[in-house]
Amino acid sequence: MSHAILELVQQVMSSPWLYVALFALALLDGFFPVVPAETSVITAAVFAASGQTNLALVIVVAGLGAFAGDHVSYLIGYKGGSRLRERKALVWARGALEERGGMVLVVARYIPGGRTATTLTMGAVRHPLRSFSFFDAIAASSWAVYSGLIGFFGGMAFENDPIKGLLLGLGIALSITGIVEGVRWVRKRRSATKDSADRLPVDTSV
Repeated sequence: MSHAILELVQQVMSSPWLYVALFALALLDGFFPVVPAETSVITAAVFAASGQTNLALVIVVAGLGAFAGDHVSYLIGYKGGSRLRERKALVWARGALEERGGMVLVVARYIPGGRTATTLTMGAVRHPLRSFSFFDAIAASSWAVYSGLIGFFGGMAFENDPIKGLLLGLGIALSITGIVEGVRWVRKRRSATKDSADRLPVDTSV
């Protein structure tokens, strides 16, 4: 079974349409987050270790697709802002945007669902497009390089067994995502604890 899966994946990796598909998946992932764009980029990069795909091209098309998809999401938020502003994820993104400015867009690209919530919010609150494009270029390119290198080094580690290389790459990506989420959860808990302490009544009795 695993041999048949490997052959199928290798056929996809050798297809001239691979890079078009990577661009399309990265674009769709910008406003439809269930699309497995990151997994696709990591998979293509794993096979770059054996020369079946071009790592630089994988990174470029993934970055351009992500950049385009984020701008579609920004436009959706811009057009439908009044209906989107009170959704829970967007409330979080708006608070983070007020706290960190455009850099939140770079951080959010590594948070599941966070990237879409942030791009939608930035459109909904009419964040300046020039600033959005600047920070999104950093976010999309860094994400593409990160995903590509994780896959490539996974493929290098298991050059003769790309399935193991893929599993290693995905495991690293999931671990990093888990760490980011864990840090965010701890910071949120600390902030909530601090706010609760600040709200405690002060005993003014003598």
